[in-house]
Amino acid sequence: MFVLVTVLLDTMGFGVIIPVTPELIMELTGEGLSRAAVYGGWLGFVFAALQFLFAPVLGGLSDRFGRRPVLLYAVASLGIDYVLMGLAPTITWLFIGRGISGIAGASFTPAHAYIADVSPPEKRAQSFGFMGAAFGAGFILGPALGGLLGELGPRAPFFAAAALSLINFVYGYFVLPETLDPSKRRAFDWRRANPVGTLVQIRKHPLVLGLLASLFLWQVAHQVMPSVWSFYTMYKFGWTEAVVGGSLAFVGLIMVVGQSTLPRVVIPHLGEQRTALIGLAVGAAGYAGYAFASQGWMMFAWLFTWLLGALVMPSTQALMSRRVTADSQGELQGAVAGLHSLSSIIAPPLMTQMFRRFTAADAAVHFPGAPFLLSSALALGAMALFWKAGRSETRPESAP
Repeated sequence: MFVLVTVLLDTMGFGVIIPVTPELIMELTGEGLSRAAVYGGWLGFVFAALQFLFAPVLGGLSDRFGRRPVLLYAVASLGIDYVLMGLAPTITWLFIGRGISGIAGASFTPAHAYIADVSPPEKRAQSFGFMGAAFGAGFILGPALGGLLGELGPRAPFFAAAALSLINFVYGYFVLPETLDPSKRRAFDWRRANPVGTLVQIRKHPLVLGLLASLFLWQVAHQVMPSVWSFYTMYKFGWTEAVVGGSLAFVGLIMVVGQSTLPRVVIPHLGEQRTALIGLAVGAAGYAGYAFASQGWMMFAWLFTWLLGALVMPSTQALMSRRVTADSQGELQGAVAGLHSLSSIIAPPLMTQMFRRFTAADAAVHFPGAPFLLSSALALGAMALFWKAGRSETRPESAP
């Protein structure tokens, strides 16, 4: 339960600050929404980059010193960091806080290791399913809570997140047992804590390179949601933090429903390839719809495209898993995770810089929806790559 709550709070912590980030940046910098979006993009970059770098480090440290101290360190760090960001007097302090959040938020690596330690082999899939549910719940509850508390001021959600994390730390300090026996621990090795290694493994699987490239473009396109959504809807429609948070919670709810129910119905009927192609096409239409929406209610209407857009990832992963041998499945999933992290690093500055360029006072063309139109183009590019790669024979590369 402690590990599930930790994962839930980590995910909530990412979502709880999205609705209030624009106002807090404007308060600290004195800039308008257009310029504040650029700061927001670099804040996202710092968070994702440090999480990418430190996820394997925390995993290696948990193999050396045990799961308990690493998990407790991460939870305590998040609690202290939320206080730091809530009190931030300058934008520099906010950047420092997001960096610490990225490092501490990499706790999902030792959390998964802890679950593997305490779950018998026949129940690990069920346990990891609970972890997935905690992630999904965090992406729903985080923005909703941040939007509601944002009505009290842009700093209130940070203090609420800090209280939750520190309460969880106290609970874990007294009840969380160690699961890794000292005799099974290994020395820490920096070479094994190398996040780039997962990306290097991609070249070992030529049959899935096209699908991985398609998935990467789709993931970059998806990053427009956490990067620009708050700034765009506040700028164009005058949404409050509560409306922004509610809309992002609605996105999370739609994706959870889509991923938990539709794959069992749609994929067996259409197959992985057609399901993914339809999801990419519908997703591209949705991004274009956001870009050209003239009324706030249209944004909510286009959110329903995520019912099918949410099927792109599971259908693509299923198709790729049938193109590699049984002893390469871990490498494949590591490559997918590495590409997702890479998209989380490069996309926030890209999307927010584009928003700034097309909303600046001296912009040659005033078009706030430009980042969403870019995401639509990326989704269409992903669709083209997927269609080309999908025609390849779907057999493993070699015998197991």
